[in-house]
Parts: sequence; structure tokens; C-alpha cells
Amino acid sequence: MVRRYNRLLVAFHVLVDVLLAAWAFVLAYGIRFESGLIPVRKGYPPIDQYVNVLPFVALLTPLAFHLQGVYRLRRGRSRVDDFFGVLIGSILAVVLGVVSTLYVQAYYVSEEAKSQGAYEVSQLVWAIFLVINVLFAYASREGVRELLERRWRAGIGLKRVLIAGAGDLGRLVADRILQHRELGYQILGFVDDRAAGDHIGYRGLPLLGSLDEVAEVARRERADHLYVALPIEEHSKLLDLINVTSRECLDVKVVPDLLQFIALRARLEDLDGLPIINVNDVPLQGFNALMKRGIDIVLSAAALVVLAVPGLLIALLVRLTSPGRVLYEQERMGLDGRAFTVWKFRSMYEDAEDSSGPVWARDDDPRCTPAGRWLRRFDLDELPQFWNVLKGEMSIVGPRPERPYFVAQFKDRIPQYMLRHKVKAGITGWAQVNGWRGNTSLEKRIEYDLYYIENWSVTLDIKIMWLTVVRGLFSRGVA
Repeated sequence: MVRRYNRLLVAFHVLVDVLLAAWAFVLAYGIRFESGLIPVRKGYPPIDQYVNVLPFVALLTPLAFHLQGVYRLRRGRSRVDDFFGVLIGSILAVVLGVVSTLYVQAYYVSEEAKSQGAYEVSQLVWAIFLVINVLFAYASREGVRELLERRWRAGIGLKRVLIAGAGDLGRLVADRILQHRELGYQILGFVDDRAAGDHIGYRGLPLLGSLDEVAEVARRERADHLYVALPIEEHSKLLDLINVTSRECLDVKVVPDLLQFIALRARLEDLDGLPIINVNDVPLQGFNALMKRGIDIVLSAAALVVLAVPGLLIALLVRLTSPGRVLYEQERMGLDGRAFTVWKFRSMYEDAEDSSGPVWARDDDPRCTPAGRWLRRFDLDELPQFWNVLKGEMSIVGPRPERPYFVAQFKDRIPQYMLRHKVKAGITGWAQVNGWRGNTSLEKRIEYDLYYIENWSVTLDIKIMWLTVVRGLFSRGVA
């Protein structure tokens, strides 16, 4: 039911986005050429010229929203997430629109039509369209959100849910449903054998009976859905539950007790008709990985050009303040556990680890040179890593890479530690901008790294880059 409901809601959003994008494009033309608000110096292009581009805009906008993950109905999605998702998706739609119209002009438009400006769109029209489309798309989502919340608060159309299993898994199911009031579910309570006679339940939800009484409880409470959330040791009762409930008009959902093994998003795959659960699926695959790589190439190349002069000044500072090499190279572990050489401006005295061996960096490290402390204070020693990004060994945003020496220690001590290598290491990351860097809790750092991997989007990357700039000025930690 959740998936069917989500499909209907997504289909509604897609249809509305198509109509609103077309309307926004027409309005952008009207504001630019018909309103008189903006002077027109090169003549008025006919509306037919823009009508030809309208199908591109209407179809590419939902495509861009899909690529950006706007239609992925995630738990706890805030209004801020909706706004940034629509904003980045609209920017991508404009980019796709410009590229598409240029491609059509180059290969499918005659020279005579080109001379008449076929498929040409004013840059100002694109800019106005971007603003209007963001406002329209966000407003439509706010309207849907408000309408649904009012409907559920009024108790209209709620689906009545019974949960089989009052243990940790059943409580987790209850938590998720209670977090998603917009799905229109009402939890009736639990049925469970282990807590027979205990009517306290969980979060105010009662224990309504034992597993043997599930059919009677479902009829009495007029349940629409049964979520079976039994621990592995009680899965032998699963067939009995399904057999009993098959005689009732009850929609049965089975929640597999694999949570202790699943650290990232799980996905159901198909092996020639055989269902397979991929317990560590990541969104950074296929087109998403290609898009992230494109962003990395553009931004790292730009950064290397812009930072060339500051980089030379930093190199000169390192050379003048302490003897030794300007650049320091070190082996780190990246994507899929493959080692690579990371580059940094040297911030420690030459051969600082000869006597001690690999040692975890800390604040006020005595091995740092005076200039090195200043470089680390503002993360300026990390600037050469844009070269690692351009080469494809790192990404601008991702989990910070660790040295293989430390990885060998952590992977057996910290659960799911190696899952952070499912994506490329980054110059900055979600853990770093939230303060988990340097000599801080590794467990919390892994928690934030895994959150980033599971919830990756272009919007999240941009948010992390922005927070890196804002918060980096006040950071005291070391990477």
C-alpha cells in the first residue's frame, strides 16, 4: 500500500510539474517581452518560437527533478530539503533545456530556420523561468503537504494497522509509521506472544492479544494492514500467521529481521526470477556517479586555476619556515578499499614520524611547524587534494580518507567501518562539517559518513560545500 500510495503521489507531482513548468515558461516569455518591465532592444521574437521549445521544458523539468531525487519520498523530508531539491532540479532542467535546444539547432534545424532564430531562447527568459518554476514547484508541494496533513488530522481516509511483534523490530515499524503521518496510517496496537498479559504496549499503543488471536483481533479492530515484524527466532510462526490472515480481508506485509546486517539502504534485486536482497545498496551509481564526477571535474579544475597564486604563496611559506619538501605525500584508502597517494602542503617537520611511526593527528600536535599549525587551522594544507579530485582518486565531498595502517585497526573494532569506502573519499564531508573530525569519536564519524552515503544528492553535496566554507573558518580540528 505504501508503494502504491507513493506511486500515485509521485504521478500527481509529475503531472503538476509538467503543467507548472509549461506555465512558468510562458510567463517568463510574457514578463521578458510583453510586460514592458524589461526593455527590448533587439525586437520581439514571435511566441511560436518559444512554443516550439515548450515541450522540451515541460518534459525535461520532471526528468531533472527525478535525477535530483525530488520524487524520492524519503522519511523526515523537511521543507528545506524540498526547497533545495526543487532549486537544484530547476537549475538542472535549465541546463538540460539549453543543451537540448542547442543540439536541435545544430543537427535538426535548417539554415533558413536558424537565421530566423528557431529554438533560440533568451538567457533572461531562462533566468526568469528558473525563478518562477522554483516558486511554482515548491508552492505545489507545500499545498499538497498542507492538504494531506489536514486530511489525516481530521481522521479522514486513515488505514488501520496492526503490528505482529512487540519487540525491537515491531517498535521500529511503529516509529516509522508514526513519523509518517502523511501516509494516513493509524496504528491499532500489537499482537505478540512474549508479552502476553502485558497491556502497556509501546508509545501508548496497546498490546491487543497473542499471535494465535491475530484473526480475531483483526476482525474486532477492523484492521486493514498487518505488519509482521517478528525476530528471526520466531520466524517459524510466520507461515501460521500468513495462513490465518489469508482467510481475512487483510493486507499482510512482512518486515525481514535483517536490520543488524543492513547499514545502508537495502534494495530488492532479481536473479532470473529469484528475489535477492542487496543489503548495502548506495545511490551513487550509474548516472548519479557520472553527474557527481562531472561536478568534481568542473569545480576541481576551477579551484586549481583560482588557487594557483595562493598555492604558490603557501608553498613559499612552507619552504621558508622549515627545511624539507613543500608537498607531502601519504598513502590513503579510497573507493572499494583501493590505496592511493594523497597530496598535502607539508605542515609537519620533515621525517616527523621516523621515530614514532604512524600516530593519530591531534590538536596542537608538537610535530607541526608554526606555519603548519596555521595551515591546518584553515585547512589550507588540503588544497593540493584538488589534484587528487581532478585525477579521479577523490571527490570534493565524501568521507575523509584514512591511512591503511589505521584502517587495519578500525575495521575489526568498529562495526560497518569499511562501508565508508563504498564511495570516493572527499576533501570535506558530512561528518567534518558537523564537527566529527580529528581526535573525535570514530563511531559518530562513521554514523555521519553512512548517513551521507545513503542520502547522497547534489543538494546535499552543495550544502556540505557551503557549510565547509562557513564553518571552516571557525574549525579547530584536524583531518
